[in-house]
Amino acid sequence: MTAFLGMGLLGSNFVRAMLNKGGQVNVWNRTTEKAKALEQYGAKAYEDVAEAVKDADTIHVTLKDDASVDEVLEKAKAGMKPGAIIIDHTTTSAAGAVERTKKWKERGFTYQHAPVFMGPQNALESTGTMLVSGEQEVIKKIEPELSKMTGKVMNFGDEAGKAAGMKLIGNLFLMSLTSGIADALALGKAEGIAAKDVAGLLEAWNPAAMVPARLKKITEGNFEQPSWELNMARKDARLMMEGAKKGGTHLFVIPAVAEQMDKWIDKGHGNNDWTIIAKDSI
Repeated sequence: MTAFLGMGLLGSNFVRAMLNKGGQVNVWNRTTEKAKALEQYGAKAYEDVAEAVKDADTIHVTLKDDASVDEVLEKAKAGMKPGAIIIDHTTTSAAGAVERTKKWKERGFTYQHAPVFMGPQNALESTGTMLVSGEQEVIKKIEPELSKMTGKVMNFGDEAGKAAGMKLIGNLFLMSLTSGIADALALGKAEGIAAKDVAGLLEAWNPAAMVPARLKKITEGNFEQPSWELNMARKDARLMMEGAKKGGTHLFVIPAVAEQMDKWIDKGHGNNDWTIIAKDSI
């Protein structure tokens, strides 16, 4: 039997998918009504988290952060079956994942952090990506169950907190990407270019295809043979900011990028490839 703690959009759809596959699932949520809403699909809801985990071989967790995971698991501990496996899908710090792995092992339980790149629909359809790292014997044991929950399980090796770090890196990239899109739309608005035309440009040009080559250039430190000189990129950043200001809109990413460009130009790197601004990150 499985227990699932945290009935937000992700957790509730994970549970529905488990039930659709014939599983038996006990559910708990801080707001009880959200747990009870899963009873129509066949789940059994509990107000007491310790009662929810009784007799559960596996306890899945989807909560907010490190503090909420620690708080809820402490309250659940009284009802945990000896040797139960805790699988935590919460996005947390790497340090928190390492500490919980150690602490729950000392208590006689298995804690495995398994954050995801999945939205609610992915959870319902069992698609998307789940990340794991840590003790490989544990991962080998639970991987069949995890594979039923997601389209892809990525194993990052023996380091307990690495999956947590990789999840944060991925989320950072998504935030940066969205911020870049926002700036592109803002400049388009300032220049009188419709959002649909910006979308058409990105679809036809597909700058995402450049990511692997750009990453390779940065990590190899290959800045001496520029494909786009830093001085020229800085000029373009100036034109972007001037255009946005003239059109009455605000860019919130490019000004910070321009500030970094200025630092490297002041160091004498204006003729290098503009990606030198990322040199200190590697």
